[in-house]
Amino acid sequence: MTTTSNNTFSVPTREEVTPINQGLFDNLKKGLGFVPNLYAYFGKSETALGDYLAFQNRKSSLRAKEREVINLVVSQINGCRYCQSAHTVLGKMNGFTDEQIIELRHGAASFDNKLDALAKFTASVTENRGRASIDAKEAFFAAGYTEVNLIDVVIVIGDKIISNYIHNLTGFEIDFPIADEIM
Repeated sequence: MTTTSNNTFSVPTREEVTPINQGLFDNLKKGLGFVPNLYAYFGKSETALGDYLAFQNRKSSLRAKEREVINLVVSQINGCRYCQSAHTVLGKMNGFTDEQIIELRHGAASFDNKLDALAKFTASVTENRGRASIDAKEAFFAAGYTEVNLIDVVIVIGDKIISNYIHNLTGFEIDFPIADEIM
């Protein structure tokens, strides 16, 4: 049985969050120029915003560009318009073209063999709930990735699933240029 809800989910203002979260809002505004609605929404919880930022900003064996590949693939698979939009902007900041971003969202990167293996591995892990295909795993390792990288890929997938699910559940306003819908 499916139930529906007429709940409207609001993004809190700085004044509506705890003093600790107000400090995090201030740091985000200083660093990014604004507080993205996703982060602001986490601010409803006394601890979630700080926890999430620490998780997201942890040291990784993956380059920023590789993390954006993962973010784009996972956000597409999970149908999260907010994260598709945010990571389209971040993907461009990391040097990807519009065409490459669309291809990455489809789980491939014909323009770079190593990133292609990463995109396909990420898609397989996400679609199969951690049970990536043997082919995807073999290609991932053949491309030069290590077991340490595998751990970090799963950490980034987990990070993105958290934000994808939060937005998919709430549907608060997207405060980035809206990414094109693709099938």
